[in-house]
Amino acid sequence: MIPIPVVVCVLGGWCVIYLADTLLRSSSSLKASYEDWLMSYGLSISPFHMRWQTALFNRLFYSWGRWKPRFLYLWFSIGMVFGIVAMFGSVVLLGKTLMQTLTLMITEAPAVQNDRMLQVVVPGVNLPISQLTYFFTAILISGIIHEVGHGVAAIREQVRFNGFGIFIFIVYPGAFVDLFTTHLQLISPIQQLRIFCAGVWHNFVLGVASLIVLFLLPAILFPFYYTGVGALVTEVTEDSPANGPRGLFVGDLVTNLQDCSVRGVEDWNSCLGEISQKTQIGYCINAATLQQLSFPARVYRRLDGTVECCSNSSLTNICFSYSNNLDSHLYACLPARKAIEASQVCRTNMDCQKDFVPSLCVTPSLENQTRLIRVKHPPHIDMLFVGHPMHLQYTVSLSSFVPRHNFLSIDLPVVIETMCKYLISLSGALAVINAVPCFALDGQWILNSFLEATLASLIVEKQNRELVGFLILLAGSVLLAANVALGLWLVTAR
Repeated sequence: MIPIPVVVCVLGGWCVIYLADTLLRSSSSLKASYEDWLMSYGLSISPFHMRWQTALFNRLFYSWGRWKPRFLYLWFSIGMVFGIVAMFGSVVLLGKTLMQTLTLMITEAPAVQNDRMLQVVVPGVNLPISQLTYFFTAILISGIIHEVGHGVAAIREQVRFNGFGIFIFIVYPGAFVDLFTTHLQLISPIQQLRIFCAGVWHNFVLGVASLIVLFLLPAILFPFYYTGVGALVTEVTEDSPANGPRGLFVGDLVTNLQDCSVRGVEDWNSCLGEISQKTQIGYCINAATLQQLSFPARVYRRLDGTVECCSNSSLTNICFSYSNNLDSHLYACLPARKAIEASQVCRTNMDCQKDFVPSLCVTPSLENQTRLIRVKHPPHIDMLFVGHPMHLQYTVSLSSFVPRHNFLSIDLPVVIETMCKYLISLSGALAVINAVPCFALDGQWILNSFLEATLASLIVEKQNRELVGFLILLAGSVLLAANVALGLWLVTAR
């Protein structure tokens, strides 16, 4: 959940800003100078909303809008086609997401939740607080690129550009452009479509560009970092089971989880997923060594039906099960590290019959979801982890990029990689949401211009065309609101 101090700071900060703004506006001696100051800097303040507008970038926007007119015509014409397709596609996507959400509410099937393409993101609930910097930065960059598309397209279509600005709504940043509305109304519907579709088009391009950078990142960073040799530990949380003198440390290179080879973060995640889904793997141990190491202990069953044969106070011994030719259910309490440190993994006794030395396959007898995992991170001694594999996944951060030189940061590739993933996700989401035919979004203006361009000859009366557009916008708004409301309920109320 969102930390209470953060909520208090945000609400308190906005209360202070709004109170100061109200006092200054109500002061007879300071009102004029304060309003002049706000106007000179392009600032405006309202409850939980602050915006800044400037004409400083107008020259830059005009230079972009007049650069290679034929190329820009083709560029924004492609964007227009994309925007129209995205408008219809967003309705289909939202409809599918709504059906998946309703199915999830009825059946509570986790598989359906994982298949949902669109999910409501609530900072502190389903978005870690540590990721907020990436989240808000990606939102701001996506918003700026979105508005740059509108501004450049407008100048290309001879619409006057008044200025560019940035706003903050509660804690969410965004951007906007100020266009001369009369010029927008005078140009043709096709020209309007090029302008209105430019935002979602640029968001799509930004997402694709981020995807390409993410895909080519190993090649881009190859002179400085190498990959494919293991997963580099970049952070171990204080409450992690892997935190300790014989655990993992920042800078360690993990090469194996049990018998599963780890060449990068993807392998680490897939290996842990495989370990959690399969039954506990065993370890080969010499029969004589087994007798030598085993402790006499009382065997009893836990509540989940599994067997325990070691004392609850023991931190180093683990109960192992095994079978021999006479009995298929034998148990021994063994010191875990001595028993499995140099052992090969196995599933049955047949896997251990090598070099004509009598050996047995001993398997840790643990609770149903608990696993004993041997983590290799040379040159250090193997780490033995006992717990749920997902605890290891959530509390240890890793990178696939290993620095070639000591002065290089181990965090830089992670920052670039994470930023690209957020840009792909949030810029794509901004493209989808803005394309929805909904009041106050780009989809409203895209739909109106599209209807004017396609239905003018079929529905002669403009009032009737506006009625059709209103009904579609009403349906789109209800669809989007239902997705947001039910998505919030799934994230926060369940």
